[in-house]
Amino acid sequence: MQTLRILFLPVAAMVAIVVASNFLVQFPINDFLTWGAFTFPIAFLVTDLTNRRFGPGRARRVVYVGFLIGVVLSVVLAGPRIGIASGIAFLAGQLLDIAVFDRLRRMTWWRAPLASSITASAIDTGIFFSLAFVGTGVPWITLGVGDFGVKLAMAATLLIPYGALMRYVAPMPVRSSDFGAR
Repeated sequence: MQTLRILFLPVAAMVAIVVASNFLVQFPINDFLTWGAFTFPIAFLVTDLTNRRFGPGRARRVVYVGFLIGVVLSVVLAGPRIGIASGIAFLAGQLLDIAVFDRLRRMTWWRAPLASSITASAIDTGIFFSLAFVGTGVPWITLGVGDFGVKLAMAATLLIPYGALMRYVAPMPVRSSDFGAR
């Protein structure tokens, strides 16, 4: 019960980001971008802050719950193809983000969030755009390239709030009962 309470905020943020991004990806700005390109990278910030504070086990819980709720709501709001493509890409990308972040977490403060976001963004973008738009007539390759470019820029830009929040999102002390959650 306490785990649900402490993870409520990251789960709620993750669901809101996923649903908003899946709705906004349906609205192209041009042949290279959709509005969803600007909202989705915030999911990596939420994952990295959760991973920093609570560890990879609880960060994965946030991803799984965000995945389940986000896919259901996205299917309703954006259609099955986008919802399912998003869910698969989200799960692969976010779990990769957690693994890379955890591996690099003891390095210089900016390396873990930057490297994990860039690596996970590449996987997420490739999976999502190929599953969501191949065969639809939508210029999915150019949209994917543009989306990835925005994700790279956002990964660097989101280091600012990550760095600012580091003192407030310090890692929790590890207790022996936490080993199952890590």
